[in-house]
Amino acid sequence: MTRLHPHAVALAVASAFGAASSLHAQTPPAATATVVVTGNPLGRDALLQPASVLAGDGLALRRGGTLGATLDGLPGVASTGFGPQSARPVIRGLDGDRVRLLDNGGQTPDASNLSFDHAVAIDPLVVERIEVLRGPAALLYGGNATGGVVNAIDNRVPRQPLDGLAGRAELRVGGAANERAGAAVLDGGSGGLNWHADLAARRSEDQRVPRFTPMREGEPGAPATRIANSAGESQAGAVGVSWAGADGYLGAAVDGYGNDYGVTVEPDVTIRMRRSQVQLAGERRRLAGPFSQLEFRLGATRYRHDEVEGSGEVGTRFRSSGRELRVLARQAPGLDGRWHGALGLQLESLSFSALGEEAFVPDTRTRSAGLFTLQEWRGQALTLGAGARLERSRVRSSGDRADDAAGAGEARFGDAAERRFSPKSASLSAQWALASEWQATASVGRTERAPAYYELFANGLHVATGAFERGDPTLAVERSRHGELGIGWKRGAHRLQAQLWAARFSNYIALDTTGETIDVAGEDGETTSVPVYRFHGVPARLHGFELEGRWRIAELPWQLDAHGSLDLVRGTDRSTGVPLPRLAPWRLTLGAEARQGAWRFGAQARHAARQDRVGAGDVPTPGWTLLDLWTGWTTQLGGRDLAWTLKLDNAGNRLATNASALRTARELAPMGGRALSLNVRLSL
Repeated sequence: MTRLHPHAVALAVASAFGAASSLHAQTPPAATATVVVTGNPLGRDALLQPASVLAGDGLALRRGGTLGATLDGLPGVASTGFGPQSARPVIRGLDGDRVRLLDNGGQTPDASNLSFDHAVAIDPLVVERIEVLRGPAALLYGGNATGGVVNAIDNRVPRQPLDGLAGRAELRVGGAANERAGAAVLDGGSGGLNWHADLAARRSEDQRVPRFTPMREGEPGAPATRIANSAGESQAGAVGVSWAGADGYLGAAVDGYGNDYGVTVEPDVTIRMRRSQVQLAGERRRLAGPFSQLEFRLGATRYRHDEVEGSGEVGTRFRSSGRELRVLARQAPGLDGRWHGALGLQLESLSFSALGEEAFVPDTRTRSAGLFTLQEWRGQALTLGAGARLERSRVRSSGDRADDAAGAGEARFGDAAERRFSPKSASLSAQWALASEWQATASVGRTERAPAYYELFANGLHVATGAFERGDPTLAVERSRHGELGIGWKRGAHRLQAQLWAARFSNYIALDTTGETIDVAGEDGETTSVPVYRFHGVPARLHGFELEGRWRIAELPWQLDAHGSLDLVRGTDRSTGVPLPRLAPWRLTLGAEARQGAWRFGAQARHAARQDRVGAGDVPTPGWTLLDLWTGWTTQLGGRDLAWTLKLDNAGNRLATNASALRTARELAPMGGRALSLNVRLSL
């Protein structure tokens, strides 16, 4: 992909906006106003599962360099935080293959679930809306949504008819990594034919942090104020077209994403990532017969990344290709409009290969098929929901390559092998309207997840974790039962939401130390002793709560709002009583926002308690409190909205570390120091 400078992107889109000043968009892109995927597919605004949505000004204020950084701090959501370039969302203490990352409702094959130092192949700059579904969503998306779902929505396949031109240009500068980023998004259409185009680019330097002492391989280094080898550069672009009308749409899009970034734990290694995707999507509404609506998505993705050594040689190559077909049929309402339902089919395939010194998993091929249904009955004050999903999954290892078997390399993965699984999931839920301002929710369910390819077949040194990891080809399906109670209150601009949840695993697939060590040869020829970790099933328990609210303090002359959230997650290996690893401590956020006319001002304090409930091989993470300040101003430029936001993060320049990050990264990459950033957004 051609490299684009962020400033060039902003100038190009400004010229495009100027040329289109006489056009007007009658209908905005649907993705900015409609819950497309992670909401209730039965076409209902009220959700029986807690969700967070970021869009518009809220997304612009939180938008970070990675998907994990953008979402970190939402109720129940943390981040793996492997330096500023690679951060995957953690939901209710679950990460990796238990959190499903979606791009417009479809899978996003990459290597981020395999290793903490692998970045997610989604660029937050071009995303119009992000939806987070907390808690098991396996019925809709499979067992690897045990913890929840994150869906990044853009308008690359326009779903609604457009008349004229709409879009935005965004420029970001500053921050702890001295970021320079630009994005341009344009949507247009006429007579039912619609199109979309976007470009984005980002460049950042080594992130500035408060003075700290980095620890590498247990040895303290020289005090530093920057995270070594944490710079990065990315580019993204897409085009899409559709035919849309009152009864549905049919469209296609192609996109590409490139990201070159340093690996914090390896001072001379750079990852060179490339991803390309083709998607075809459509929907037909107002059908006659038993189904009133039919929608589908067909996607194909190719992903590769090379880990480049300081000498310029490629040490390890990762390749994957994925295909997905998802079909959802919504039933015509029954029982006088009270009964609603949907049936779905999901087919997925993923081929993965790794070649090189740090390839600790063999070539694998995963195939899965799922059938699911959701049914809902809506009464005056009570809504009842039920759902079920049946899956078939097949994971095949190619074993050692021919050259390894012939003695040309080290044979580690044995003969070719295959495992088959049949996960089953089901849930029941209810929602009560207790009064005009109150409602309560409850849900119970059972979720099963097939083991991932690396949990089954890994056998090698994983540099990111600093351990020799061994999979277990005999692993059984991961099983869990979960329950949740929620209550919500809303009066005008005031609102309050609380969730109490628990999950009990009979077979939680954990990565634990065996107590063994193994000698491995380094690049310099010296032998190093590293601990051996293994994937195995253990009984486990997780529980926690989330509380969030907003209060309108005053209306005039200033509109003044206060907001806050509090969350907690606890996890334990029931066989040993040892805490599960990398769980966030209890966290508290308090903030206030003032508005008058075109001006906005805000302040927010974020507190994380000390985390001393740690697993084997980890150490406690100190508590911290950070203060963020921001101001914004909106004006008109040629009849278009121009919004400026100036933000000061970590105003006190406090040293803070992320308890959800792997220890090797946490001791090398604390959170960013005091930093001023500017965001300018021009909307058409």
